Parts: sequence; structure tokens; C-alpha cells
Amino acid sequence: MYILKTTFTLLFCALPFLTHAAQSCNSAIPRSAPDSRYIDHGDRTVTDSETGLMWKQCSEGLSDSGCVSGAIETFNWQEAMARAESINSGAGFAGYTDWRVPDIKELASLVEIACYSPAINETLFPATPASGFWSASPSASGSGSAWIVFFSNGYDYYDVKSYGLRLRLVRAGQ
Repeated sequence: MYILKTTFTLLFCALPFLTHAAQSCNSAIPRSAPDSRYIDHGDRTVTDSETGLMWKQCSEGLSDSGCVSGAIETFNWQEAMARAESINSGAGFAGYTDWRVPDIKELASLVEIACYSPAINETLFPATPASGFWSASPSASGSGSAWIVFFSNGYDYYDVKSYGLRLRLVRAGQ
């Protein structure tokens, strides 16, 4: 039992540090986030027609149309909140100055249930690492944790706010 628990703990703790891997999808499961659900504005923003939310296409730190330029960044929870504020100063991003960290329900709406590693639509959100992404939702378990979505498998859970995780910003739609 100890060996199994130790192995699980080591594997689970290592998961947030995984980067982009080859996505696998099960064709027997209907897509929850098909391409037809999204509008690509051609300015590195994507609108979800079901939720009305506009998302930055790339994870923070990446840029260009394929999200391959730059280096993906990690943030603790406070830094993630501050990043949203700093994006909005000046001209903002894509002409908008109301970007924010999504709440847990908004972030979880991006999960593609038919895929894993990463569990997201890779056509519209390319180069998404299979790792944890911050939400703005604090955890009720204590002031030191907040909810995240782990895009390796699409699960949400809470994590310690001091950990360095990924970030994708959102804004209200048109």
C-alpha cells in the first residue's frame, strides 16, 4: 500500500509540470467543444458561441497565430490576477481592456471531454500545455488555495495559491 501511495503521489505531483504532449481523442465520444462552437476572430481571440465568452487564443507567454512564439509562463495566483490587470493597461490586447482571469465554471467550459493531454480543442487553442490553469475562484477549503483546471484530463480541483501554474485570460463577449 505504501509503495502504491508513494508512486501515486509522485506521479500526481509531477503532473502540473508536464508540458505539451501529443493529444489523444476518443472518436466514440461526441465532441463537447467542436470547432463549430467557436468563432476565430483572426486577432488571436476566440469567442465561444455557447457561453458568449471571448478567450485569448494562446496561453499567457505565447503569441502568433499558432501560439508557438514566446515562452509559456507560469504564475502564482496573485501574479495571475496582476497579469490580467497589466494586460488591460494601455491599449489592452486585441483592442480590449477588460481581460480577466476566468472563474472555475468559465475555465471548465473549455474542456473537451473526448480528448486528453490536452483536454481542449487544439485547433482553436493550439499549444495548450497539459497542465494546471488558474481560475479566479478561491477554494472554500481555505484562503491559501484556489480552483484550477488541469488540461491533461480536464479535471478541476483546488491547488495552493503559491504554486506556479498556467493562465488563459477571458472577457465578456460582444
